[in-house]
Order: sequence, then structure tokens, then C-alpha cells
Amino acid sequence: MAEEIEKNQKQGLMISFEGSEGCGKTTQIHRLETHIEDAGHHVVVTREPGGTDIGEEIRHLLKFAKEGIKMFPETELLLFAAARAQLVREVILPEIDDGRIILCDRFLDSTTIYQGVARQVSEDPIQSINDFAVGDIMPDLTFILDVPADLSMQRVADRHAGPPDRFERENIEFYDKIRKGYLLLAESMPERFHIIDGTQDRKLIEDEIWEYVKDRFDL
Repeated sequence: MAEEIEKNQKQGLMISFEGSEGCGKTTQIHRLETHIEDAGHHVVVTREPGGTDIGEEIRHLLKFAKEGIKMFPETELLLFAAARAQLVREVILPEIDDGRIILCDRFLDSTTIYQGVARQVSEDPIQSINDFAVGDIMPDLTFILDVPADLSMQRVADRHAGPPDRFERENIEFYDKIRKGYLLLAESMPERFHIIDGTQDRKLIEDEIWEYVKDRFDL
């Protein structure tokens, strides 16, 4: 299957969104979806973990199931990779081959930061496992919505009527590691990443994202 993925020639486009909890990714993904569709292009929105029946079951285990309280970082890493492998093969690869534009709420960079930087799992297995899960599928562009750790935590608290998930319950040190990890990752690969100030008004963020996408990909 890995060889099959590597042989496929991408025809579509993939844009991923990353950032800490409460950064506003989901809102901006759907606003960008509207802009791209209004420009006459086919869009598929998906998320990690999730996006498939198998992936959604794994999402529940990772984020909400009571059994997840005892989860080790290595288990977490492998579950995310399993959901990602299914998403790539079931959704992303076929849709890209059909020429569609994929908007993904998180992708492999989340594992690099959450399990690598914040959970301190060694970089070597993360890289190998990510490569195995995705083959040669890589976002053409990744937006990072950058929000300070204290604001991320406040937004999470403000938006929840029910209890937060496992990741949202982490402390401010964890949130700060996530933010700093993303900024360092973006600095190391400026050709793929674009950092957005997530503290701005939502409409300003929306306009900045659309203008950047429209200009970069001539949409």
C-alpha cells in the first residue's frame, strides 16, 4: 500500500490547519471552504483524528473515553497514526486523485508537536511512524493559528457546556509547549507553513487566509 501511495501523482491540493486547543481552526476551515467553493472548486473537509468510521472511533477513545485516562504517550502516538493511515487511504488520496481540494483540521504535524514536543516521545519513531502512515501525502500548505497559551485555555473554558476532552484538560505548561513547538516547526519549513495571528478579529483572519490561498494557488 505504501508503494501504491508513492506512485500516485497528486492532481488536487491539500491544506492543513494546525494550532493549540481553542485557536479557531475549525471556524476558519469552514470559512475558507465557502470561499473556495464560491470560486468554483470542489472542496472536501476532514479532520484528525477522525474523518472515517474507524478514525471517529479512535477519536472517541483518544479524546473522550474514560479508558483514555490511563493512556501512555506511545499508545497515543500509535492510535493517531492508525486513524491517519485510514484517513489517507480512504479519503485524502482518492479525493486528491479526483482533483479536489482537501481542507484538513490537523494532520501529521499534530503528532510531531503533541506527542513529540509535549509528550516528549523520541523524534525517531515519530518520523518513521508518520512516514509509514501517510506515504508521500503531505500538505501543500499548512496554516498555524498562533494563540498564547493563556488565551487558548480561556477559549476552551468559554466554549464548553460539557467537560473538556483529554487534551483540553492539560495545564498551561502543556499548552505553552504546543505553541512553541508549532512556531519552531514553522520556522524550520517556511515554504510549507504560514503563521496567522490567531488573536485577531475572525474576519481579519478569514480574509488573510483566503488572500494567501488565492494568490499562492491561483484560485
